[in-house]
Amino acid sequence: MGGVAVITAALVIVMSGFNGMEQLTMAQYNAFSPDIQVSPIRGKSFVYNDSLRKIITQITEIQAITEVIEDNALLRYGDVQAVVNLKGVSKNFVKQYDLETRLVAGEFYTEKDNKAYMILGIGILNQLSVNLDDEFKPLMCWYPKKQKNLSLDPDKAFKKLPIIAVGAISVEQQFDQNNVIVPIEFANELMQYADKITSLEIKAKSGEIAIVQEKLRKILGKNFHIKTREEQQVHILRAIKIERLLVFFAFAFILAIASFNIFFSLAMLAIEKRKDIKVLFSLGATTTTIQQIFLYIGAILAGVGSMIGLLLGYTICFTQQKIGFVKLGIESAVVDAYPITMFWGDFLAICLTIIFITLVASYIPARNAAKQIN
Repeated sequence: MGGVAVITAALVIVMSGFNGMEQLTMAQYNAFSPDIQVSPIRGKSFVYNDSLRKIITQITEIQAITEVIEDNALLRYGDVQAVVNLKGVSKNFVKQYDLETRLVAGEFYTEKDNKAYMILGIGILNQLSVNLDDEFKPLMCWYPKKQKNLSLDPDKAFKKLPIIAVGAISVEQQFDQNNVIVPIEFANELMQYADKITSLEIKAKSGEIAIVQEKLRKILGKNFHIKTREEQQVHILRAIKIERLLVFFAFAFILAIASFNIFFSLAMLAIEKRKDIKVLFSLGATTTTIQQIFLYIGAILAGVGSMIGLLLGYTICFTQQKIGFVKLGIESAVVDAYPITMFWGDFLAICLTIIFITLVASYIPARNAAKQIN
């Protein structure tokens, strides 16, 4: 019973830890993922004219629409350079995200006094050693010119535009190391997209994401990807769920090994109670009755052990949520302590798994005990 309780508590703690890490990871990615993203199936860009804009803005469930021009570009600061994902956004992009709370240096704006400014990921800021206080040393953005005959001379082959960086944000490591944000007008001038954009990022009203997605599919047809936030991060979600499932099976396997204690305990009990079993048989007990007695014993071990383990696991997880006594030990981490999130579905799955494994382990000793009456 103690072994079942310990394994149950460990399984509750590990699964709740994975739930916490999953939610933390998704919160980090969702910080720069829109409710709905519209992008072309073929090619990198599509024409976004007034007629299409008018049709989409008529969807009443939409709260904000951000036009985006996004592509890789070369960013140079002095003698240092890096390839970045340059994202040009329209003015209302602040309605889409809560990125201003992620500001770690400088100020948060992309336009001021009709001038374009850049917001860097903190990783890019450190990699290029950008001085945000130096307004006289701009970053240079390089992008290949769209022409048939590409010149071997970099000055002729690339479009170059200067821009001042005013702030740095920290969202998630991959974002911080690769992304910069600029006004869409600056991105359009650099990348020469004219009347085209690469995507639309849409913020839906609360609880209306599915409705907006369905209406956009009817309007835009089959030539566009219309992905919700979960669909944009499908690979990350799949990896996390597979990892959780593997961990669950690993601990279930450990529990199966621990259940051998129950198997041997019941087997020894059947040997010790051989005379009592024969007495019960003499009093009218049947083979089924004897077998049920031992199965009941196994059920009591599984039930009481799992309940104690679930209560112990819940207590430890609740304490971690409130106090955070197990620290990450990383100064730059988003949270100080290991995140814990408990789902009642996990408790039910763990309890049913434990009872099933324990009853299976009890079956053979119960059957052997019943045979002793013959």
